[in-house]
Amino acid sequence: MSDIPAPFEGLYDDRHLVWDRFIRVFHWALVASVTTALVSGFLLDASWIRLHLMSGSFAVALVSTRIVWGFTGPTYARFSQFFPSAEQVVSHLRAGTSHARHIGHNPLGALMVFALLLLIIALGLTGVAVLGSGLKTGPLAAFLSAAQGPFWTELHELAGFALLGLVVLHVAGVIIESRRSRENLARAMATGRKEKRDGDLVAPPKPAHLMLAVLLISGLEIGAVVTINALSQRPLTLPPVGTIAQVYGDECTACHMAYHPSTRPAVSWQLMMNRLSDHFGEDASLPEGTRTEITSWLVQHAAGSTDSKPAMLWAGLQETTPMALPDTSIWQALHASIDDDRFKRRAIYSRSNCIACHKDAETGWFSPFQISIPKEPSQ
Repeated sequence: MSDIPAPFEGLYDDRHLVWDRFIRVFHWALVASVTTALVSGFLLDASWIRLHLMSGSFAVALVSTRIVWGFTGPTYARFSQFFPSAEQVVSHLRAGTSHARHIGHNPLGALMVFALLLLIIALGLTGVAVLGSGLKTGPLAAFLSAAQGPFWTELHELAGFALLGLVVLHVAGVIIESRRSRENLARAMATGRKEKRDGDLVAPPKPAHLMLAVLLISGLEIGAVVTINALSQRPLTLPPVGTIAQVYGDECTACHMAYHPSTRPAVSWQLMMNRLSDHFGEDASLPEGTRTEITSWLVQHAAGSTDSKPAMLWAGLQETTPMALPDTSIWQALHASIDDDRFKRRAIYSRSNCIACHKDAETGWFSPFQISIPKEPSQ
């Protein structure tokens, strides 16, 4: 399967065509997507989550197509050509520098390929679980609870560290093998060709089944998109803020945004509603009937009764006097990367004005996809 125009074929008579176009494009595209996912996941804050999600999803899509190509592609793309046995791995290790040169992947390189592919798939699956549990979005949102979020988040992070470790080992292996074999393997992955040498382990040629690969990849991707969209449409339930005949909205939002009841535990709401005469320095007293009605609704839909990450975070809030959310250690930890000057902007005005940056604050979800910190308006 030559990808060199006929007039130039003679220039490559002394070289094996090893890596076809698909493998080369796949390799460098995977390098870019994995690098972006790791950087955005480990070094950047929550506002970069879209980039992290896009790069991670692209990496999983690339791996999915590579798996198909591993059964339908040409000689050195086939998994059957380089899938190593335990005996081959041991023999390769014992041979040291004396073993024959593998034109495709050697046994250790093959193990690295399979480990990377499997780990990227695992990262994709745990990432979807993080979205579904911790962020309550995506295809698993209706099947996982917010309480499972920490487990999936930790597993996803561990897989990320494992991938980072494998990447370092892979780069080190390429450098060592390039020096040992006196051949630039990174360049070979760019050109697709390796120098012909005596004693090379060359595999019998196998043709690529391009149309079959296109059909399988198209069916796989379309099926994945349809399934993800269908599962993502399953309804989630959080009590809407205005379900008590506008009493809560009319009374409480006269002075501030409508804080969702899931942002505090029941005891916290009761404490606050029992001390409205001194409501953070203001007299917010209400008629007893109105106060009782609002308190009952807030308690009914408080943090302990709601399946969301914010509800889980604040479910254990304990206080003897009403505490503003920005004064809690949880809020401060979540906003530690934001400097004080940003909260002083006129567009935000107050740390308690959640809706200035969280467009869905009044729904109680606080999705990272809905974060947008406003800039200071021009003079």
